[in-house]
Amino acid sequence: MLRWLFPLLLAALAIMLTVPILALGASWLAWDAAAHDVLTQMAQTVLPGYAVTTVVLCVAVAVGVASVGLVSATAVTLFDFPGRRWLEWALLLPLAMPAYVVAYAYTDFLQFSGPLQTWLRDSFGLSGRVFPEVRNTVGAVWVFTFTLYPYVYLLARTALSERAAQLMEAARLLGAPLTRRIRQVALPLARPAVAAGVALALMETLADFGVASYFGIQTFTAGIYKAWLAMDNRTAAAQLATMLLFTVGLLLWVERHSQRRLRFASLRGQRVGSQDAQPVRLRGGLAGAVALLCVLPVLFGFVLPVLFMLRPLLGGWDELPWGMFVQWSRNSVWLAGLTAVLATSVALALGFALRTQPGPATRAVVQLTGLGYAVPGAVIVVGLLLPVAWVQQVWPASGVGYWVTATALGIVWAYLVRFTSVALQSVQSGYARLPTSLDESARMLGTTGWGLASRVHAPLLRRSVVAAALLVFVDVMKELPATLVLRPFNSDTLAVVTYQLARDERLGEAALPALTLVLVGLVPVILLSRTLRSR
Repeated sequence: MLRWLFPLLLAALAIMLTVPILALGASWLAWDAAAHDVLTQMAQTVLPGYAVTTVVLCVAVAVGVASVGLVSATAVTLFDFPGRRWLEWALLLPLAMPAYVVAYAYTDFLQFSGPLQTWLRDSFGLSGRVFPEVRNTVGAVWVFTFTLYPYVYLLARTALSERAAQLMEAARLLGAPLTRRIRQVALPLARPAVAAGVALALMETLADFGVASYFGIQTFTAGIYKAWLAMDNRTAAAQLATMLLFTVGLLLWVERHSQRRLRFASLRGQRVGSQDAQPVRLRGGLAGAVALLCVLPVLFGFVLPVLFMLRPLLGGWDELPWGMFVQWSRNSVWLAGLTAVLATSVALALGFALRTQPGPATRAVVQLTGLGYAVPGAVIVVGLLLPVAWVQQVWPASGVGYWVTATALGIVWAYLVRFTSVALQSVQSGYARLPTSLDESARMLGTTGWGLASRVHAPLLRRSVVAAALLVFVDVMKELPATLVLRPFNSDTLAVVTYQLARDERLGEAALPALTLVLVGLVPVILLSRTLRSR
């Protein structure tokens, strides 16, 4: 039965998870005069500015996350100083902060009417603006740098901890000074990890909507929304989205290529130099300076934004909309829980198919599914609504437009396209730890198909499945652009409400849902830090 059921299941999953991406490519196949006019007008006016702003933002963010992530990873891996053990996991805390929440926090505290500038004017008799405007490209670079650097930090730290200590010890025995060992041994080893981390950070930057919208930055994503909403042309928006998708695909290729280089360079299990190589002990002022370098990213990316949001929250505690907060939380938990269950189920089906029938078709479906996380939410929305509009035109009585845009079907579909790959990575890592001899022994005892999955694999994959469901749950809770467009009527989520309240300058009310998202985001950070400590 499974011989014909699995191909049908894989085909259905492939169609469901790739329709938005395929629809974007199909938008170029038919000539649309209106779309051509919209693209021509935008190319002659605003599109070059969008492209330049996006490139400048990405270059600055790349430099920022590479610098902060590599310096902090090098410090906690290669050196020993007071507070190092604490900073090893504390440097991961900004992963719990949605970038748009950090943007709201800094804006509220540093703006002209904020508490800092008001206190400086009152205390020192200053007039006018004390600090420059926060809502600009520089402010966005600051926000993205200190919320996304953990991607580089995590990969670089893993690379250095696996390889650099032994090679640095060997170089020391050969008489190389410390600066040369870092420059010629440690940093070249971390280069593939840094490239992979920067690619991940840039994918998140391109996928962002909350920070760019709140700061008024005209990025390429803004052009997609303008062509779609302001100019009312979905085809033009889809064609612009394919350009952004091509850029994201290039970054994804860089990330995967860097990861392959990282694996090929691995020296795990080989004796290189002394196996008892220890981090270099720092003392005095140098130890304090290195510790400060590691504290600053945690301070700017997590501690200060949380404190900035706590101030308006505590100040307006009696006026907080607790009744609406319960409803927003219920909507968020329901959508996130449903998506987590479905995404984990799809990941288990794909993982089992890849385990038992590792053919070209199965691998192709798994690779296509992996593209979803790299696709920005705005692109997924355009790619999802475009075929819905085509079906609605051909078959008006189908009601497909209602089911996708007015119910939870559309938003859950978009979530699955975006986050199934997150669950699949966790499930695949669990399967990688299971020896194939278990399957062979089960088959010899007459257990195949569903029995193999439920009686042999399921108990051994329990931790991986729970981790997959938690990661998807947290990602859905924080997701903004797709939720903002496709959420059902009267079903605002914590992320949407945070964005809307902050946009209306009601940051005191926005602080409650924003900090709730931060608390939820701490769950995978805690799991990740425990995993790193157990190595």
